[in-house]
Amino acid sequence: MFLGFDGVEIGLIIVFLCLFAGILSGFPVAFALGGSGVIAFGILAALDSSGLLVHEFVDRGSDGYRALLAQGVAEIEISKFSHPDLPRLTEPLFVGGWELAMDRNIAFIVNRMNERVFAGQSIETLLAVLMFVMMGITLERSKIANELLTTMARVFGPLPGGLAVSVVVVGAFLAASTGIVGATVVTMGLLSLPTMLRNKYSPELATGVIAASGTLGQIIPPSIVIVLLGTLAGDLYAAGQEIRARAVGCSDALTYLGEAAVLSVGTLFQAALLPGILLAVLYGLYAFGYALLNPEKAPPVSLEPVGGEIVTRSDALRWFVLAPTALIGGALLAAQIGLVGNQSLIVDSFTDAGQAASLRTNVSEQCKAGMIALHGQEKWDAAIAQQSEIDAAGGVAGSHRRSAEELETALAAKIEGAAPIGTGVATLFVLLGLVLAIARGVSPTADPRPLLIGAGGIALGLLADIVLIPVTMGPGPTFLILALPFALAIFGCAAAARSMAHNDLIRVVFPPLVLIVAVLGSILGGITNPTPAAALGAGGALLLAAYRKLHDQQKSGAIILGAAFSVIIMILIGVNFDLRINRAVVPTADFIAFYAARATYFFALFGILYACWVLLRSSVLGPVVRETAKVTSMVFTILIGSQILNLVLISFGGEHYIQSFLRSFEQEWTAFLIVMLVLFILGFVLDFLEIIYIVVPIVGPVIYGGTYDPSWVTIMITVNLQTSFLTPPFGFALFYLRGVAPASVTTGMIYRGIIPFVLIQVVGLAILWAFPGIVTIVPDLLPNN
Repeated sequence: MFLGFDGVEIGLIIVFLCLFAGILSGFPVAFALGGSGVIAFGILAALDSSGLLVHEFVDRGSDGYRALLAQGVAEIEISKFSHPDLPRLTEPLFVGGWELAMDRNIAFIVNRMNERVFAGQSIETLLAVLMFVMMGITLERSKIANELLTTMARVFGPLPGGLAVSVVVVGAFLAASTGIVGATVVTMGLLSLPTMLRNKYSPELATGVIAASGTLGQIIPPSIVIVLLGTLAGDLYAAGQEIRARAVGCSDALTYLGEAAVLSVGTLFQAALLPGILLAVLYGLYAFGYALLNPEKAPPVSLEPVGGEIVTRSDALRWFVLAPTALIGGALLAAQIGLVGNQSLIVDSFTDAGQAASLRTNVSEQCKAGMIALHGQEKWDAAIAQQSEIDAAGGVAGSHRRSAEELETALAAKIEGAAPIGTGVATLFVLLGLVLAIARGVSPTADPRPLLIGAGGIALGLLADIVLIPVTMGPGPTFLILALPFALAIFGCAAAARSMAHNDLIRVVFPPLVLIVAVLGSILGGITNPTPAAALGAGGALLLAAYRKLHDQQKSGAIILGAAFSVIIMILIGVNFDLRINRAVVPTADFIAFYAARATYFFALFGILYACWVLLRSSVLGPVVRETAKVTSMVFTILIGSQILNLVLISFGGEHYIQSFLRSFEQEWTAFLIVMLVLFILGFVLDFLEIIYIVVPIVGPVIYGGTYDPSWVTIMITVNLQTSFLTPPFGFALFYLRGVAPASVTTGMIYRGIIPFVLIQVVGLAILWAFPGIVTIVPDLLPNN
């Protein structure tokens, strides 16, 4: 034993010392990771060749080891940490020599690159990183943050600590639209910090709230951290549950859990929504409370009021609270009583297969004991009863092709059970109604007749859907019947848009808000996965940036608006018509819809190309593309470098050693708490990318292989990693802010300013630990991707 340490322990120390030395050397992190792995492997090979590194392991042939197996203890749970009294044997650190380990590493690195970077299952999800980065950089270059900060400061400035609260609000908004920490911190540092200091705000509060709010993009969807972590978390959860299932004697995780061990990035986006809002609220409450306790350090500021009419309290309550609540609540109530619902008449040609038992019951006694311990005796007995009924009926009924009579019967049942109002029609008219209500609240003294015409169109459309449109009517006649009510509603909404344009807050917030709703709504609603949603966001960001640029140049943005509406029309056509024209019989309405969809598609494509030309001519597109390529290349190069370092750890048993240590704790929460503490400490010296790709794969099979909800585990890690941007000496948000802060703001002030916000994040972690439902409630309520 070299210096009294196990050879694996010496190996871990050398690897992490080389890693820290590589990062401190000043080389780009991506190359420092791979280089530190190669150097560490060379040092370990030299020490191993000299016979200095020896590894101790439990003697699996001893009587004590066999006695534990006979008692039902899983092999994976037996280690020198959990059973230190067992006999041990020793072996060289590299069994078979370092040459064999190097050959295996070279082979493994090629396979890892193929699986995780070039052609693996996760590559499609990783493509979302590129497009989310492009979306964020494009919106940042369109100066959206500038107008948001100015407008929010005018809204919240008169409140105690109002400027600090406005920074938090803008930080949360930018997190949902851009998610680029560096750009957000720099922009808010340039625009808000001088204003806050000029109005006698404490430098510590000002710098702390700017740095912390800029990091909200790491947790509020669409978060690049969640995309990167989610691609790993899904694999780690599946692997961890397989290990857990085999440890109790079951053949696989599906048998043991009763469901597939699957975790998607879309589910993680759903899970991250409330925790992100929680952190933003905690930041805002701290800033407001600090101002109340120290009014001289965060005084209220009277700025130019927001443009638009003065709205009374009663009008605000009526149109901003009661009317939207009535619209949304009425739609939900109508759905509950069956007035609004699905009108699909699609009947499968084959019947559904018979329902199997809720749990597999043909398992070994050891697996049975484990499943009862997991699911409970009552659920196991229910599964036994279900299986007995299935066996008595001759087994699970198989699927078969329906006859003509069966098809007619199934279609009749669909028609009878269809709701009078379709979900799509109800959702569309509710959204239009919300626009009318908000417009009335913004301009209560304006002429109400256009809005009343729009409201009449909404009511007429809903009535027409109930009375004139049976569920068997085709999309063509349905479109013609709803055309007049929809035109009236659009007329009212056009007047509403003109009215709302006079309000600075809505004019600034509404365009990016539409993009956020489109991107996040498609993910959170389970309509699509993050990659197509990211593509929609990137295209929308290009259109929005081009429109703002044309508006600044006092040029017409009609082509951009037409392209945006073309995308909407294309989606509506695709939802309501069957565009498969290769069918044997194609109705005329579907033919017309197909060519209308093609026309809108080509116009939307032309609009995006036109937007690119506008941005290229304005010297915006070039920097956007360069920055996107730079950030994306950095992410993927770090991914490659981290794989080299990981394989070095695996080659001498470091990964297995750490996992055995964590599994030695009897309480699952103890191991998880240790992991969270280690991640928090590593956040002081490592970036979130290094932690994701180096540390998480090592500890993942343990923390994802327990009873905790995998989405909760991932969000806890994400919130923890967020602190890596704030903790000195290597917090990137601090570097960004130091670079734009005036000379009067010292580095010590910045460090002191972030301390309360780091503590707030720790409090946020404690709240999520005590109330895990904050994470899991949204995925439970919303459909999965």
